[in-house]
Amino acid sequence: MTVITRFAPSPTGFLHIGGARTALFNWLFAYHHRGKFCLRIEDTDTKRSTSDAIKEIVDGLQWLGLSWHGEAIYQSKNRARHIKIVEILLERNLAYRCYCTPDELIEMRQKARSSGLQPRYDGRWRDRDLTEAPTNIRPAIRFKAPRDGSTVINDQVQGKVTVDNEQLDDMVILRADGTPTYMLAAVVDDHDMGITHVIRGDDHLTNAFRQFQLYRALEWNEPTFAHIPLIHGPDGTKMSKRHGSLGIGTYREMGFLPTAILNYLLRLGWSHGNEEIITTDKAIAWFDFSGIGRAPSRFDLTKLESLNGHYLRELKDEEAVTLIEPILLPKVGQKLTKQQRDRLSVGIGALKLRARTLLELAESSFFYIAPRPIKISSKGEKHLNENTKQLLYELTQKLRGLDGWHSESIENLIREFASSRELKLNLVAQPLRVSLTGTTVSPSIFEVMVVLGRSETLSRLGDLQT
Repeated sequence: MTVITRFAPSPTGFLHIGGARTALFNWLFAYHHRGKFCLRIEDTDTKRSTSDAIKEIVDGLQWLGLSWHGEAIYQSKNRARHIKIVEILLERNLAYRCYCTPDELIEMRQKARSSGLQPRYDGRWRDRDLTEAPTNIRPAIRFKAPRDGSTVINDQVQGKVTVDNEQLDDMVILRADGTPTYMLAAVVDDHDMGITHVIRGDDHLTNAFRQFQLYRALEWNEPTFAHIPLIHGPDGTKMSKRHGSLGIGTYREMGFLPTAILNYLLRLGWSHGNEEIITTDKAIAWFDFSGIGRAPSRFDLTKLESLNGHYLRELKDEEAVTLIEPILLPKVGQKLTKQQRDRLSVGIGALKLRARTLLELAESSFFYIAPRPIKISSKGEKHLNENTKQLLYELTQKLRGLDGWHSESIENLIREFASSRELKLNLVAQPLRVSLTGTTVSPSIFEVMVVLGRSETLSRLGDLQT
């Protein structure tokens, strides 16, 4: 048997963290078994589905590297097939027409609530003679669910789960306007696509019982279900925007790397021993259902930033420069010159050690390519006065005559200069740092001067005197 999984988002909003993790688990399971991972856009809700949401979902998956087999399938294009299945169910007396008005359904729900019961359809049109049907109401089609016994699902994460059939009412499978519902469309499409495993959030577990009944009614083999616990915020409550429930595109804009996002999502609810840093190849080799826990996992942005910092440090310097270039472009106004790229490539290694995101890395490295005169921060201004400017002027003259231009010779000269004036090194190094970088924080100032080069260093120091 070829394993076939699918990710089936509804394009009514962005691809959020929970959806991305569901896609990842499906992708990993398929690749672990050398099967197929499919993408199905469940756009049957035409009023709420948008092309922008579809684009964001597709772009997000592609950025994460979660490629799918074949073309993406759009559920809305399968409507004729869905309706055909409804007709088959009607012919087999496994579905029926319901002529309830909206007001009747509201009254039905209110009556159930007042009796302390769950709101559910009371089956009033289940076996009713259609000669009683009103002529001015278009009927919805309901599935004739079994009333006796129970439905049992052997879920790969939740274990054996059972529901008494009397708890499940006759669900609508075709709306009065002729559009199929999610419950029916998902079952038909999963069957037609040959989906062998349905991996999704455990908020769909109730749906699984109803869909399981449809499979049995149609005499189709049901897929293997695996319902994974949801992701909660750090406080244990349902994820929201304040917790970080943002679109994957937003995390990209925040400077996170797809490798870090994937690694973090993998560890949200799945584990392999004590492994924390897990490459994609290892994830494919190791992934199975036994590693998925049953408790909700908690999203922690600080941990994600820390993990992202690890992957930043793993980047090759040239690759890091390429990734931050789009962030720097608005500041420089043009494509980076070869000199600017070379300067960044040499200096970015030390900056990667401190950065947690590409935004931080771009911000901390900008001084290497900043136009002259360098803009001095408000904190930096405190280190520049007439005395320190005069000190830096004298140091500049010494630097002009320095033989060679490397870290050791520069450091020796500056130390000797500070000592000759009976000053602590920091009283020279910090004003020097501010004049060259515009800030009070940078890698070793001696390394910075090497990266900038003799000409740029002396020019920036010269700007301070004008």
